[in-house]
Amino acid sequence: MGMKLSNFSFDLPPELLAEYPAPNRDEARLMVLDREKQTIEHKMFKDLIDYFKEDDVLVLNNTKVFPARLFGNKEKTGARIEVFLLRELNSETRLWDVLVDPARKIRIGNKLYFGDDESLVAEVIDNTTSRGRTLRFLFDGSYEEFRSKLTELGETPLPKYISRDVEPEDAERYQTIFAKNEGAVAAPTAGLHFSKHLLKRLEIKGVDFAEVTLHVGLGTFSPVEVEDLSKHKMDSEEIIIEEDSVKIINNGITQKRRICAVGTTVMRSLESSVSSNNTLNAYSGWTNKFIFPPYDFSIANCMVTNFHTPKSTLLMMVSAFAGHEFMKKAYAEAIKEKYRFYTYGDAMLII
Repeated sequence: MGMKLSNFSFDLPPELLAEYPAPNRDEARLMVLDREKQTIEHKMFKDLIDYFKEDDVLVLNNTKVFPARLFGNKEKTGARIEVFLLRELNSETRLWDVLVDPARKIRIGNKLYFGDDESLVAEVIDNTTSRGRTLRFLFDGSYEEFRSKLTELGETPLPKYISRDVEPEDAERYQTIFAKNEGAVAAPTAGLHFSKHLLKRLEIKGVDFAEVTLHVGLGTFSPVEVEDLSKHKMDSEEIIIEEDSVKIINNGITQKRRICAVGTTVMRSLESSVSSNNTLNAYSGWTNKFIFPPYDFSIANCMVTNFHTPKSTLLMMVSAFAGHEFMKKAYAEAIKEKYRFYTYGDAMLII
């Protein structure tokens, strides 16, 4: 019998949802799960270095979050409308898939105005996409000027559970220090815990780094609404795995080193491009891979991840990797010990 959605339900006290990050990136708490010994240890994130040796490989997601949340006003009524940019469909015609809130007020043909000077205008051209709406931005200027206008008017897209206003430091803290390829609407949160100092110490120890890109979309966070998990469909997200990273990772596999996926997005990327002999292939394209138990992992034998919310696809992947009963035990312990959950929360290392 396969796993059901109800297997991933648990009571999460709302006060454990982290509204702010730890004061220093590498000083979040770290729960260490050893799958072989079935032990649970409580550490600080900077203690991660103690679990890695020379030639082990850490795989990082170098996607960069763009300021995807815009606030505009509807023509005529002036109603305030939030627009969440999901995906650029066409750079020449400036077409974007977006979510709008409140959705019920927006119809095809409506125009939205952004900025105090209303220099950016969008027209709703489709109302029927599964992801919300399609907008065409009307803007006099080059593509570069248009993107710079979006950046100027956009806000850091903190997740909805964070009830406070966006603060200036969020622009930096809701971004990994190795972010370089812009395209995500949400941060790959496991990577947020790495500081420059910790990365340098790992490098000095001889740990190898490989980077992949998965542009996190909202599909990662879409709720599962079917009890039978095999019926859930993930939204596609773009991934890029370059040949340089493939060499580093496959070399680590050959040498039987620790290959550590930093985050569920890295794990999905790696598992989306496996060769017939269980090594990694270079890849550029889209993935809608959904990992839930039971599942045999091919590339990574170690994982860093945050603490996830009940019934989320992220929790299902962690359960597949750690083992369901062990995961349940670890989460019960995390709640008892008041670990902080979700985007700005604490971390877990599964070895």
